[in-house]
Amino acid sequence: MSNDQLVAKVWNYAHVLRDQGISYGDYVEQITFLLFLKMDQERVELLGKGSSIPDEWRWPILAGKDGDALELHYRHTLEALAKADGLIGTIFRKAQNKLSDPAKLKRVVSLIDKEGPWIGHSVDVKGEIYEGLLERNASEVKSGAGQYFTPRPVIEAIVRCVDPQIGETVCDPACGTGGFLLSAYDHMKGQSQDREKLRHLRHDSLRGFDIVDEVVRLCAMNLYLHGVGNESSPVDQADTLAGDNGERFDVVIANPPFGKKSSYRVVGEDGSVETERETYEREDFKFTTSNKQLNFLQHIMTILETRGRAGVVLPDNVLFEANRAGEGIRKRLLEGFNFHTLLRLPTGIWYSPGVKANVLFFDKRPASREAQTRELWVYDYRTNVHKTLKTKRLTSTDLDDFVACYHQREETERFRRFSYEELVARDKLNLDIFWLKDDSLEDIDSLPEPDILAQEIVDNLAAALEHFKGVSEELAPADVGD
Repeated sequence: MSNDQLVAKVWNYAHVLRDQGISYGDYVEQITFLLFLKMDQERVELLGKGSSIPDEWRWPILAGKDGDALELHYRHTLEALAKADGLIGTIFRKAQNKLSDPAKLKRVVSLIDKEGPWIGHSVDVKGEIYEGLLERNASEVKSGAGQYFTPRPVIEAIVRCVDPQIGETVCDPACGTGGFLLSAYDHMKGQSQDREKLRHLRHDSLRGFDIVDEVVRLCAMNLYLHGVGNESSPVDQADTLAGDNGERFDVVIANPPFGKKSSYRVVGEDGSVETERETYEREDFKFTTSNKQLNFLQHIMTILETRGRAGVVLPDNVLFEANRAGEGIRKRLLEGFNFHTLLRLPTGIWYSPGVKANVLFFDKRPASREAQTRELWVYDYRTNVHKTLKTKRLTSTDLDDFVACYHQREETERFRRFSYEELVARDKLNLDIFWLKDDSLEDIDSLPEPDILAQEIVDNLAAALEHFKGVSEELAPADVGD
């Protein structure tokens, strides 16, 4: 049975439970607990790996029970594993049984037990099942879970360009289900056969943070089933923007969550205070803003080691937002960092409508009076590129040319060089740079297919609405007492 078929089978039963009062969210949570226990057992049986789960809480004991005894044992299993140390404790943190009806629980256990194997010799099935479930939840229920997904081709291209090396530390401060961390791990593990270096890679090289408990759980499961972090948890539930914990990293790769406004204001060293119920006090942030992506960018600037490098997915507003914070942060990026490459991504590749995003590649540099960016290379893979999630998905080969250009540094039709002098001369330091002509504006035969065109119209309207909301908020009068 293919991975897609497995996901479809698991998802179809979610509809049955929904009719019986079990929400999709609760189902996804419970299915991840049960799938993990089953996959852990398969990991032992099929791959000869060890298990960190005590024998009394392993899958065979659970699957052999029925009725009230099954429900009681499952509840005790979750309670016991939630108290465990390390990665297991992270996976089962705050775990509770939401399938309290023994008959419903037995149906799910039997479904999982009969199908499979859920984990292949490559240990890759689990990620597709977990993420397939959340992907369907996002697309069919419109729950917003799609914010956790970065298209795999984008992740792979970023890792190929940033090129993390074994021995380096890699961090994703908004790790979601762990796609960036696992891609970096796969990239590095073939670089050495030294057992000590590989052990260090598995247990000390990767760090992830996310604010959502359920997502941290999924990330921890993915890492565990890859053999990463069994000695301690490399991923923590944390509000990344709340403060600087002092950790520094050689490589940062991330796609911070979409959505411009944070529920908090950040107070920077400029002393600006804006109306909000709560604030983040960050001395390392140079500018005050409620723009979540700008704050993540400032956070990444902080946590990079000197001469560390980053590849970060950020929306267009980071490049052109014209207020003091937006312009000031871009100036800091150009002057204190080597902001050397910008990839303009196509629309239609995200679950959130209206998203226009880019990948910013930059390296940290020691403090200097001279601007550290000498030139910015921009690759436009948006103009005249039409993608959708269903009929024309982004593939890894689509970004092969960008990766080649990234390493070769020769101008092409889509890859252009802009000097530092050209950049700082732009009004408000607007870095939303494009030069290609939209073929559809001149040739009706160049229009995309109707379904793609319709989606692009929806995306553009959604992006425009988000922009106008931002303008309205900027123009709104301050509350009395500011």
